[in-house]
Parts: sequence; C-alpha cells; structure tokens
Amino acid sequence: MKKKFKLQDLDCANCAAKMENAIKRIEGVNDASVSFMTQKMTVDAEEGRFDDIMKEIVKVCAKVEPDCRILI
Repeated sequence: MKKKFKLQDLDCANCAAKMENAIKRIEGVNDASVSFMTQKMTVDAEEGRFDDIMKEIVKVCAKVEPDCRILI
C-alpha cells in the first residue's frame, strides 16, 4: 500500500535524506521517499500493518527533525 503525506516544518534536505533512510530501515516498509523541495513523503508499506508502521515512522522522524509534522 502506497500513501502520500504532506510534511510541515521540514527544515533541510539533509534532514529529509536522514528521515528517508531511517524509514526505509523500518520492518514492513517496502520503499519510502522524503522530498524537502515539495515537503512531501511517500511510503510504500505492508497494508495490514500500515497504522503500526506509521507510528514507527512518526517516532523516527521526530528523532531526526523534532519540529517536523506529518500531516495525516
């Protein structure tokens, strides 16, 4: 299942790259992309576990960029 999310207050391209790499390491995530320029994130993950995976993604992103919000 692939979903797109709008990001708020993502401050730099380096942080976007770190977030993308961290998301890709989460079990159940098939692919992910985080774009600083468009302030958007795309996540392709297992459909049955998507809500649990999103909770992990929120935690990981908060560690990299505490001010960034994922608008669900």
